[in-house]
Amino acid sequence: MNRATAKLLIERYFRQLTQGCGNGSCTNEFCASCHDFQPLDNNLAAAKAFELFKVNAKLCDYHPCIASGSDESAQPDSTMGDSEPVSPSEEFSDVHCLSENTVCMILNACEERGDYSALTRAIGKVFSNAECLMKSFRKDEPKAAENLDSKKSKELEKQSEKTGASSTASTPDEVSGEMSNCCDLTVDIEAVRRVYAKLLSIEQVEAVLVNAIIYLTPNVELDLEYLDVYEVNPDYLNIFVIVMENGNLHSPEYLEVALPQFCKAMSKLPVAALARLSKLWSTYGLSHLRRMMETFQQLITFTVVSNEFDATNLVNDDETVVAATQCLKVVFYASILGGDVDVEHNEEEEEEEAESDELTLHELLGEERLYKKGPRVDPLEEELGVRPVDSRKPLLPFEDFVNESLNDVVEMDKDFTFFKVNAETKFSFQSCPFILSVITKSQGLYYDNRIRMYSERRLTALYSLAQGQQANPYLKLKVRRDHIIDDALVRLEMISMENPSDLKKQLFVEFEGEQGVDEGGVSKEFFQLVLEEIFNPDIGMFTYDSDTKLFWFNSSSLENEAQYTLIGIVLGLAIYNNCILDVHFPMVVYRKLMGKKGTYLDLSDSHPVLYQSLKGLLEHTGNVEEDMMLTFQISHTDLFGNPVLYDLKDQGDQIPVTEDNRQEFVDLYADYILNTSVERQFKAFKKGFLMVTNESPLKYLFRPEEVELLICGSRKLDFEALEKTTEYDGGYSTDSQIIKDFWETIHSFGEEQKRLFLQFTTGTDRAPVGGLGKLKMIIAKNGSDTDRLPTSHTCFNALLLPEYSSKEKLRERLLKAITYAKGFGML
Repeated sequence: MNRATAKLLIERYFRQLTQGCGNGSCTNEFCASCHDFQPLDNNLAAAKAFELFKVNAKLCDYHPCIASGSDESAQPDSTMGDSEPVSPSEEFSDVHCLSENTVCMILNACEERGDYSALTRAIGKVFSNAECLMKSFRKDEPKAAENLDSKKSKELEKQSEKTGASSTASTPDEVSGEMSNCCDLTVDIEAVRRVYAKLLSIEQVEAVLVNAIIYLTPNVELDLEYLDVYEVNPDYLNIFVIVMENGNLHSPEYLEVALPQFCKAMSKLPVAALARLSKLWSTYGLSHLRRMMETFQQLITFTVVSNEFDATNLVNDDETVVAATQCLKVVFYASILGGDVDVEHNEEEEEEEAESDELTLHELLGEERLYKKGPRVDPLEEELGVRPVDSRKPLLPFEDFVNESLNDVVEMDKDFTFFKVNAETKFSFQSCPFILSVITKSQGLYYDNRIRMYSERRLTALYSLAQGQQANPYLKLKVRRDHIIDDALVRLEMISMENPSDLKKQLFVEFEGEQGVDEGGVSKEFFQLVLEEIFNPDIGMFTYDSDTKLFWFNSSSLENEAQYTLIGIVLGLAIYNNCILDVHFPMVVYRKLMGKKGTYLDLSDSHPVLYQSLKGLLEHTGNVEEDMMLTFQISHTDLFGNPVLYDLKDQGDQIPVTEDNRQEFVDLYADYILNTSVERQFKAFKKGFLMVTNESPLKYLFRPEEVELLICGSRKLDFEALEKTTEYDGGYSTDSQIIKDFWETIHSFGEEQKRLFLQFTTGTDRAPVGGLGKLKMIIAKNGSDTDRLPTSHTCFNALLLPEYSSKEKLRERLLKAITYAKGFGML
């Protein structure tokens, strides 16, 4: 505990011993409000406060409004019958908690008198006191509507609709029942919403609520952090449930102080409490969840733009941003739980290999924390038993949780260090990857890959010194163009068997008989040539759908598993070496790589015709057995076009598909197509992929859609963005006439010609993560007017362009170069 926190706690004990909590019925023997308490002078009280702090004694909640009153035992029931007029403040001075009925009663009295002081006093007292607020708005309280006339009831309903309180279709009783089942909460949420709808329309109440939260939250934060109040009384969670129903939390009045303090207090809740909160919020519906998400996002954005963050003043050290991000995580998982989620259908995890000597060397080098094995698991994710990869469709799109303002200021090199090494003492935004964009997360992955490469170089140097052999710090592949698959397969297979850790080294490719040093471009071409050959339909490893333009594993392939392992290694190496591949897989492949099995829903993009047929079966309204005449035996064709029969269940040909079992038939059919029939091929493919990525944070940081983006790049080509970021050398500039002609020519190209140009210049026809604006292309002058074709250095994304005499000649030379340049002109 730091000195400031300790000082606050001791001051609270001192105030409790000298002034009391203000509760006339207090039973705490260490509180001045207790009847049995013996008064102490200031010196004795200070000493006693220090003793109570050391033993972590009980702290009372402060009752400021009661303490400031002249009569602690005021009884409104007796005064209401007196003939003398009584002020509203005195009339409701004994209110210790609120219900919908109480609020409406006070509100009616205030409206009759035209004086809202009693209401603001009651609201301020309850909302500034944890114990009072915790006991407010209980489900078992009588409904206020029973005590109001029909006109008042209609007015309340109308105002509730305006604030979104009645946006869900469920009745209050139904909603309360759902919440009770999910987390056994005692708050009547619908009553809270109706009360807020009424209160927030009164101008005087807004300032009272702001001040009450400012007073309430520091004490709540201390109670949660040092007194474990939630473990003693789980109803403490009611405080956060009630406050978060305030629809104005995102307004400027709260953003300065109240909301930041509230987020800090909420972030101190134990994981079990946050899980309960997430389950509860998942039942709220879209509008309420979106409001809470936007509240935390607005606080993060407001804080980021109001401060100047850089490499010395890190956003990771800002308590408000960190706390709001941790609160946003609760909403993130609520969005997953409230949407379509599939926690089943998980692939069996590969058994971890026994620790090797390499790990011992990491330990000797003091790097064991940097390379600790085992998947990282978020505590809240573990408590809820759900992962982002389990989500089919969340309530709120994943993109809504990305905060662009934060991504602009986070220093990923520092954040990566916190994530890998100082996770216990420093906050890393990679522990909340939902808030980071793919671009930002890919930077973190890049740092992880590079550091691992450098580590492998050091280990190789140690091995070489110990064994007296020549050091080989890189993963070197020497291949022949006309035998590229055989050469790559043999070399990578030997490496994977003899020393798999070599796959973690930086890749260097050399084509036999060709000069050149691989600084990225040769590797790009190597990947491209390997993929072209392996995905050739004539080889038969994959089937190609001309409608979807996607490849799928050929269940009848005659190729051995090593070929599939090779393509898995190639995909892993592409991510590891920051290369983009021209791969066309359906999304289910990436879901399976992340640990999920394929299901019926995955057929929509991998096998769309089959998906529509099965969907028609599920939606058929007639007699399924007579109309469809299907059994649990299916048929498909092998590599040579011959029919192959397969029983989805034992003696499947004897089991008809009926209305009762058609869902089982569909599930088994999808499981066979996506999992069982290609199990051998996919298992080998995944094995190769994990050889490179098994210790990477890839699975923790990225969703399947983002993994596809890492491997394949973006299919959207924005050449306007590329033009803005292109640099010039050798005498060219943006004002050069040939440069102006060049971009006019490029923008006039069709989609296919643009892809050919990109392939010619960079080695791939895809944009990197973040779009073409992230691609640093260089156009350099390569002599005066000539008949020579343009050339390129793909490893540097550099185009060598002669200064042609006319725009027409430029277009003709450029088109010829990009059309016939494969294996030529790319250095």
